[in-house]
Amino acid sequence: MNFSKNRMLATLAFISAFPPLSTDLYLPALPQMVEVFGTSPAKVNLTLSLFFIFFAIGILIWGPLSEKYGRKPILYCGLVIYTISSLLCSAAHSCDQLILFRIFQAFGGGAATAVSTAMVKDLYSGAERARVLAVIMAMVIIAPVVAPIMGSLLLIIASWRAVFLALTGFGVLALLIVIPLEEPLARRYQGSALRSVGRLFVVLKNPGFSMLLCVFSAAPMPLMAFIAGSSYVYIQGFGLSEQVFSLFFAANAVCAMLGPILYIRISKQFSPASIISVCFIVLAAGGVMVGLAGPSSPFIFALAMMPATMAVTAMRAPSAHLMLEQQQQDTGSASSLINFCGMLAGSLGMILVSGSTAHIIATISAMQIGVGSLGFLCWRLMKNSRRIVQTKDHETP
Repeated sequence: MNFSKNRMLATLAFISAFPPLSTDLYLPALPQMVEVFGTSPAKVNLTLSLFFIFFAIGILIWGPLSEKYGRKPILYCGLVIYTISSLLCSAAHSCDQLILFRIFQAFGGGAATAVSTAMVKDLYSGAERARVLAVIMAMVIIAPVVAPIMGSLLLIIASWRAVFLALTGFGVLALLIVIPLEEPLARRYQGSALRSVGRLFVVLKNPGFSMLLCVFSAAPMPLMAFIAGSSYVYIQGFGLSEQVFSLFFAANAVCAMLGPILYIRISKQFSPASIISVCFIVLAAGGVMVGLAGPSSPFIFALAMMPATMAVTAMRAPSAHLMLEQQQQDTGSASSLINFCGMLAGSLGMILVSGSTAHIIATISAMQIGVGSLGFLCWRLMKNSRRIVQTKDHETP
């Protein structure tokens, strides 16, 4: 891969990674913000939950609009909104103001996620696209791991406002990086802006895309459930300290990063279809291990979670590549639906595990077994369907 391709890959990885930074960078500052604003933790947590909601809405809107106006103009617009909103967040004088500015920040940040995925489809094809997606996803996974550490370091020398100033800096840097890029979209949608958003429904009418979307969107559920419930399992369940918990969590995060890297390595010997099948099997088997042995000790629980975590992140690149391949047009709408549905399913996993804090390990286990087993069966039934577009690099086993 030459320098220009390496620079493009780094650019796509960066604009894909900084929206996750927007949620995790300021997590260590939440208790401080409760005290400064003199409000409840529940109200401050709205700055987090509402961010996810409007981020998902932004993804749905920006992707189709990029089909009409081009990738770069939409990316510029979203990044400008994100950067200005981040600056306003740093200057907020009340929790209500912060919540409002976070909503705008989330909506603008959604453009980066939607457009970056669409640009991968614009610029790459075949096996190269799947490998690029894997590299980007591996780098994106690093962001939630590093962000809380960065936030903690900032709080040592400054207040919570410095966190949002740092996010403002990320926005400015993203704008500077994007400026030299050439517009990758060769043909734009000629209808109105409203009709461009309506193309979401046109994409959903594609049976090949919709079938795959239903199967692959469920994959993040057990992993997001683990993220939401891990502190309760390790700290309340096993009685570990916050510092020791962070080490166990980091170990799982390393496995999440290894998943896409493992896919890049083995994709040269095995077809993506075979890899996806094995990932579903490993996810289901991991669920059995978690359910049977997980409650016995934190070490066994961590070891049982690792294969399932790697399986979920390893299948993300080939599954996204296959879904994008079903749609030769309306790439922005397709990428929006892929990211939106994955986020929606992940949020559902968080909700399910939060509703049963006394049985978190059993809930995660059941989720892994269910998603892995049903996903494998559905994938085996549909992968050779005439409705599924099979690419040259997608050899079915």
